[in-house]
Amino acid sequence: MSAAEQIEDLESAIVARARKLAEEYITEGQRAREHILEETQQRLRAQEEREVLAAEAAGERAYQQQVQAAELAQRAELDRLRWTLIGAVLDNLPAHLAALCADETRYLPLLLAYLRDAAQAIERDSLVVQVNAHDLQRLQPNWDAHTHQIVAAGKHLTLSPTAIDTLGGVLVTSAEGDIRVDHSFEARMERMHIALHSAVAAQLFPATLSPTGAAAHG
Repeated sequence: MSAAEQIEDLESAIVARARKLAEEYITEGQRAREHILEETQQRLRAQEEREVLAAEAAGERAYQQQVQAAELAQRAELDRLRWTLIGAVLDNLPAHLAALCADETRYLPLLLAYLRDAAQAIERDSLVVQVNAHDLQRLQPNWDAHTHQIVAAGKHLTLSPTAIDTLGGVLVTSAEGDIRVDHSFEARMERMHIALHSAVAAQLFPATLSPTGAAAHG
């Protein structure tokens, strides 16, 4: 083989080798490109999943906040309605007490029980009793008979001719005026305000009471 032929064969081999290397580089480059694209897509999917999860968590928090706000608003409205209804019942109490005062068979024993309790609470023998104008007319004619048992217990009771402004009940003071027991309906309602409120709530809303009997407020 001549030198020219040898050179030509060598050049052909070099070209073939170069083509083979080029094809290998191209194939490797494509693989690298596909690998990069795959990793990029995986990162994008992972990021999207994180963003979706974060959005879902934020949405759940926002939903729970809205639910809690709605529950608080509902409880507040229920509490307001309960207070309104209880207030309406207590506002009608004077009318019921007035009806009680008109029923002498029920009212007179109660009035004398208030009188007895007040007289026993004051450690003085001479006491002054005050009632409203209607009760003054009711008690005056038979005052000694009404107070016989109390007087027998060592108390001297004087029915004052001056009426007091009250729905009912009795105001008892010592003769000196330094001790008093106010068993008028108004004074008793003021002293028993919490107990009255609880009693009305227990009747109107028994399901909202705790095991201790106190009204539950949500």
